[in-house]
Amino acid sequence: MADRESEVVAKLASGVSGLNQAAWDRIVGNDPFLSHAFLAALEISGSVGKGTGWTPATLLVEDSESHLISAAPAYLKTHSQGEYVFDHAWADAFERAGGSYFPKLQVCVPFTPVPGPRLLGKQPQHLLAAVEAVAVQNEISSAHITFIDDAGAAECERRGWLIREGVQYHWFNRGYADFDAFLGALTSRKRKAIRKEREAASQGVEIRALRGAEIGPAEWDAMWRFYQDTGSRKWGHPYLTRRFFDLIAERMGDALLLFLALRDDEPIAGALNLVGSDTLYGRYWGTTEEAPFLHFELCYYQAIEWAIANGLDSVQAGAQGEHKLARGYEPVITRSAHFIVDPGFRHAIERFLEEERRAVAAEVEWLKRALPYKSSSA
Repeated sequence: MADRESEVVAKLASGVSGLNQAAWDRIVGNDPFLSHAFLAALEISGSVGKGTGWTPATLLVEDSESHLISAAPAYLKTHSQGEYVFDHAWADAFERAGGSYFPKLQVCVPFTPVPGPRLLGKQPQHLLAAVEAVAVQNEISSAHITFIDDAGAAECERRGWLIREGVQYHWFNRGYADFDAFLGALTSRKRKAIRKEREAASQGVEIRALRGAEIGPAEWDAMWRFYQDTGSRKWGHPYLTRRFFDLIAERMGDALLLFLALRDDEPIAGALNLVGSDTLYGRYWGTTEEAPFLHFELCYYQAIEWAIANGLDSVQAGAQGEHKLARGYEPVITRSAHFIVDPGFRHAIERFLEEERRAVAAEVEWLKRALPYKSSSA
């Protein structure tokens, strides 16, 4: 598909791995999930592509000299798994009405509920026009951009896309000198509860923080076992292949941070994080031994402690989870944007989203009142 407008050309590519890495990363910035290394690893490892229901269909906008000026990671999807923004009810309703909801076009980072830019570079309106053209010209029911940042959502609204809201829990560093200083901002009851949880989690357990090259083959093997266990329980089968972890180990270096729990020198649990320019992103967790509060220690408290020590502004520990609230993580609204081709179907979804947004706003206000901080302004 090519569309000339204002001396630019919009194209579809069969993935990121075949694109020039320097050109791609130049428009991405410092987001590790949008990097060429991460997205290409998904493709090369077979985590997306043939047989997965995720067919890479990367959108590119080039100038008249074929220089990349904007792009969007996109996929043709034959199911709604691995997205964390649930549209199963939409698909069922459309199919019952006689339509074909799949394939749909999904602009996102696969299996990654991390908010961030999705319309990369300088031509967001050209990108959105290209997305719409792909959907209409190929008789696709819909296009979706999940976990889009505020600027991108505003660009979508300008074109009449529908905006959906959800809730995540993020921790924010308000200049804490150390973990104790963070605890000092909490109410006495919550402060004591966290200290008890950390003490219980550390019984007979050694915790190591390993970054980049410090994560060796044995640690990656352990992390793969942990990930398989979690993936099997949550999704039926893990989304990511073993090779994906090998590839990011080779290509992403110090962007990777592993909190590893060992008992008698044997790994029993791990939490793999990605390090951004100002945010620590908790992504994959698993364990082979049930231990009290170890999940909270590795995924939440170690992340907060490391972020403070390394001057990061925030920690994002994944999707959902009201239990994060009591541990200092605050409710944050996330957004997705939806282009629905059929006018009647679009109108029905629009009404649903209006009601859903009101419910989300009320939920966030309630959650803010339940924060464990001493000051309501925290």
